[in-house]
Amino acid sequence: MGKIVIMDHPLIQHKIGWIRRKKTGTKDFRDTISEIAMLMTYEATRNLQLTDVEIETPICKTVVKQMKGKKMAIVPILRAGLGMVDGVLTMIPVAKVGHIGLYRDPETHEPVEYYCKLPLDCGEREVFVVDPMLATGGSATAALRLLKDKGCKKIHFMCIIAAPEGVKRMQEEHPDVDIYIGALDEKLNEHAYIVPGLGDAGDRIFGTK
Repeated sequence: MGKIVIMDHPLIQHKIGWIRRKKTGTKDFRDTISEIAMLMTYEATRNLQLTDVEIETPICKTVVKQMKGKKMAIVPILRAGLGMVDGVLTMIPVAKVGHIGLYRDPETHEPVEYYCKLPLDCGEREVFVVDPMLATGGSATAALRLLKDKGCKKIHFMCIIAAPEGVKRMQEEHPDVDIYIGALDEKLNEHAYIVPGLGDAGDRIFGTK
């Protein structure tokens, strides 16, 4: 069973409070989203395995810790997920980056794939899927299903704001995936926006309407 981790670090909570503000401009919003993603990466990578390796310092030989096993990949859900990529890459600069593009069908309201580009060896990597908002969970669950169909076995999901409805759907459809959440909000409104939320993350990151 995957775990759910809701961040309680003061720096993360302070920065989430900043991006919630209606008056926060595009540049500050974008920069802060990246900073939050960077901080969340500390927690999301807490259980990665290490191995001992022998090195030589300027003084002598010694044994140090080094990342063990699978390499990593970051997969943003387009387009808002792009806002988190640089922050994660700051902490994991050697990670490969894939992209998944989804849109919601206006009649069925179900996510439809329009783009998918992943590292060739993505199935052998530890995959971190990023999207600032987990609202209904439609896009997130579809993205995870797509990754599993491509052979990915170890997947983590990171979001900054989540609604209980989205978390519930993720647990039901992907109980094996760890979910890392910056803040768990109250509910979805009648338009499927997270309350209190922060509005449309993609529009606020890229300055669009």
